[in-house]
Amino acid sequence: MPLTRREFAKQSAATGAGVALTGAVGVLGTAPEALAHDDGHGHGHDDHGHGHDRPVGYGPLVPDPKGVLALPAGFTYRVITHSGVTTLESGEITPSNHDGTAAFEGPRGVTLLVNNHELKGPRSGWQYPVPLTEGLVYDPAASGGCTVVEVRRGGEVAEWVGIAGTSTNCAGGRTPWGTWLTCEETEDKAGKNGMTKDHGYVFEVDPSDRRANRAPKPVKAFGRYAHEAVVIDPRRGHAYLTEDADTPNGLLYRWTPPHDFEHGRGRLRRLADDAGVLAAVKCFDSAGRFVDDLSRATKIGTVYGADWVTVPDRDARTVSVRKQFTEGQVTRARKLEGMWWGDGGCYIVSSYARAESPVQHDGQVWFYDPKRRTLTLKVLLGVNPDPAEDGAFDGPDNITVSPYGGLVIAEDGEGVQHLFGATDSGRTYPIARNDFNDSEFTGVTFSPDGRTLFANIQTPGIMLAITGPWRRTPRH
Repeated sequence: MPLTRREFAKQSAATGAGVALTGAVGVLGTAPEALAHDDGHGHGHDDHGHGHDRPVGYGPLVPDPKGVLALPAGFTYRVITHSGVTTLESGEITPSNHDGTAAFEGPRGVTLLVNNHELKGPRSGWQYPVPLTEGLVYDPAASGGCTVVEVRRGGEVAEWVGIAGTSTNCAGGRTPWGTWLTCEETEDKAGKNGMTKDHGYVFEVDPSDRRANRAPKPVKAFGRYAHEAVVIDPRRGHAYLTEDADTPNGLLYRWTPPHDFEHGRGRLRRLADDAGVLAAVKCFDSAGRFVDDLSRATKIGTVYGADWVTVPDRDARTVSVRKQFTEGQVTRARKLEGMWWGDGGCYIVSSYARAESPVQHDGQVWFYDPKRRTLTLKVLLGVNPDPAEDGAFDGPDNITVSPYGGLVIAEDGEGVQHLFGATDSGRTYPIARNDFNDSEFTGVTFSPDGRTLFANIQTPGIMLAITGPWRRTPRH
């Protein structure tokens, strides 16, 4: 049942500034420890003298003598995989272009990580594509896929292919039942860019059962478009999915399962192609006015009601899904990127907006509350005037909810690249800086025990494990 304008207005009036959320992350400024001006434009300022004198985070970053990763004092890193250097169990080279990653608890203290490899187009275009392991190949012409990385208690590492023959495997998402959903950020059909099958789908990869990954089958019920990330509502069973696309800007989707469907290992691949309902979000403000693009929001705490509009042709046989809607039917956003489930809803990243969006910004994080059916703006980064200057944050991409409170965000900005955190009150702090090259960070995720933060330098493809004196971040 859609959320009516009257119901939403009643909710907003009851809470004053907007719908209240627990465990929510507040505004981020562009600089460490900054909050946004209350003018709503998201430009950072010094908050000293406003009750925030206590430092947050772990202190300044110390340059790495090895030239890989700058970390705060007391923290260390370890290289887990390195494309062109490390090898798989088969003896083949670790594939390049690491992207979305999630960690799972394995037997006897083992940590299993599923690592996407964002490789687009034919295999001839890449030095280290995902190897075509027998039985695990969807399209032998495609270069992307996933590897599974096993980190044992003693530090030994093993790596093998989870799926091959897919394309442009980007952020993805973990499931409540312990599997990984890898997302193809492409719309290439058979015959385009050398592909022999249609692409733009979601596939399930089981890190614990190699046999379950044989004969890969796309989850066509989730639609065919430039998928970025996906999360599953563990209570209601809905899937939420982001689309990283422009001309026109991409969409936020919700897939509602059939009435009698129960999630579990391997069940998604058994769905009919048209199972459930795939719909795109349509937002409106508390006055009932339609919102055409999420970049319209310029104040932290902005709350929009959310309706869902059914996708006419989810497999996009003739027209891309996002182009099947006329003006006024759906709400768009530029660079919809990473997602993570937490606090009873999902955090959703819009990495930046430029001239193709109504209002420019250098990063938003929204929180969708499925119970209230609202989207609330939690993070707003103003346009970074000098991305080459160390200390400013811009271009959030992959994201995770920290077991120590707040968020940890991988930066895909235009200059210096960081991992950075945010407290629940919105103060930001650096966690790491890429001293190796200018590549983005990806795949930020904590180990099941919360002691290790894993993250990737996307190119050439380096997976890192970061350990140190983690502590709970203050809420103020």
